[in-house]
Amino acid sequence: MATLFRIKGLVLLLLVVLMLVCSGIDFCEGRRGRHWRQRRLPTSSALAKRKGKGKSTGGGHGGRKGGGSSKGSIPSPNPSSSPSSNHSSAYNVLDFGAKGDGVTDDTKAFEAAWAAACKEEASTLKVPSTYTFLVGPISFSGPYCQPNIIFQLDGSIVAPTNPKVWSPGPLWWMEFTKLKGITIQGRGSVDGRGSIWWTQSEIDVDPACSTCLQISVVLGTKLPSIKPTAVRFYGSYNVTVTGIMIQNSPQCHLKFDNCEAVHVFNMSVSSPGSSLNTDGIHLQNSKDVSIHHCNLSCGHFFLLSYEYEYNTSTLEFTWLFHCSSPRFSIGGLGRDRTRACVSNVTVQNVNMYGTMTGVRIKTWQGGSGSVENIRFSNIRVSEVQTPIVIDQFYCDRIACKNQTSAVELSGIAYESIKGTFTVKPMHFACSDGAPCSGISLNEIELLPLQERYHMYDSFCWQAFGELYTPTIPPILCLQSGKPASSRILSDHDLC
Repeated sequence: MATLFRIKGLVLLLLVVLMLVCSGIDFCEGRRGRHWRQRRLPTSSALAKRKGKGKSTGGGHGGRKGGGSSKGSIPSPNPSSSPSSNHSSAYNVLDFGAKGDGVTDDTKAFEAAWAAACKEEASTLKVPSTYTFLVGPISFSGPYCQPNIIFQLDGSIVAPTNPKVWSPGPLWWMEFTKLKGITIQGRGSVDGRGSIWWTQSEIDVDPACSTCLQISVVLGTKLPSIKPTAVRFYGSYNVTVTGIMIQNSPQCHLKFDNCEAVHVFNMSVSSPGSSLNTDGIHLQNSKDVSIHHCNLSCGHFFLLSYEYEYNTSTLEFTWLFHCSSPRFSIGGLGRDRTRACVSNVTVQNVNMYGTMTGVRIKTWQGGSGSVENIRFSNIRVSEVQTPIVIDQFYCDRIACKNQTSAVELSGIAYESIKGTFTVKPMHFACSDGAPCSGISLNEIELLPLQERYHMYDSFCWQAFGELYTPTIPPILCLQSGKPASSRILSDHDLC
């Protein structure tokens, strides 16, 4: 009896031990299951790495459990459908109703395409090749547009010639305003069709011209007296213009106003020599500008200028400029007693042919501020009337009032300027109240071209500086040392 009791007790003990062992196995398996699911929670990159490891081993705990739970697992996202993908949307103006026949007004289609592109970061507005689009005055504007929009110009955009389109007289034709990261690129062209504006100027001068009268009858009415700029950027950051051609603007071809981080390269500007005041590029109130490897062939007036006629501002950048061009001018400074501040400008590797001036700085009397640390280097001139010019008595009228205050000029360096002139090699006309200081001449070789022009010697007035090498021809009028200035500078004079 006692033996039977001991056997039963032993069996019961074995059953208890077996139950404990079984329950322990279930607990371990359950814990392992929960642990596996937790390890599937990290990022998709970690998940992909874990899956790769499972496939490479071909078995084991991870491979077995992964295979068992693959049906209920969440797959990793497809990279092509990820929100951070580099793919961007393109908006073709043809899809918004543009005809591209050069006759139909496509302005509304361009506005609609821009409105769509404006909403998406890094989008592209496409102007396709083989089409010519007639577009009136238009503004591609922010500031609520997404950044890094590309204006892909492969076709041609032409301006209207109907005077009614230009009433009451916009200052620009195509404007890009308050944008961040705007790029205009491609192999296309922008044609301002400015000949009708230039012809009107002739009509104003000579109303008896029979050809002009015929043109006036055809147009029916005159165009506004203010000529528009072809392409203008205003208040924009990180601007790029490359590849395109801008031609035949009524006035200035390309203008940057209140812009920062501007890059212009491998593009062209063109207008005939008979076109009046068709400036190539204007920079106004802008900084951090780089312009290089361009081909600019403009009409009557200067290539580039810095106009400070309305606002007080400071322009500071290093300019690497390599262009075939009419002429370079830092000009229009101090008009109507305004302050101008221009500094740290480098102009180099420029070829000029048959222009009125080569490198020029011009200011109005009565202005204030300063132009300093300007460097003209490696300039080649051919048949240029006056290759080097400083004119602090600039006046575009019959007569201007003499005034004592002026924009101060200092630290103007001329290096390796060589070629031929037809009137005068150098002209330094500086202000009595604010003489020029720190003019330096190094490797200046300018030879007279004996043609119909009468030759003059270099001219200096209140110009102070230093010769680092002998000049050809010799310049005897440049004064050494520094000017004795008794003028007390006010806060308005300082930059």
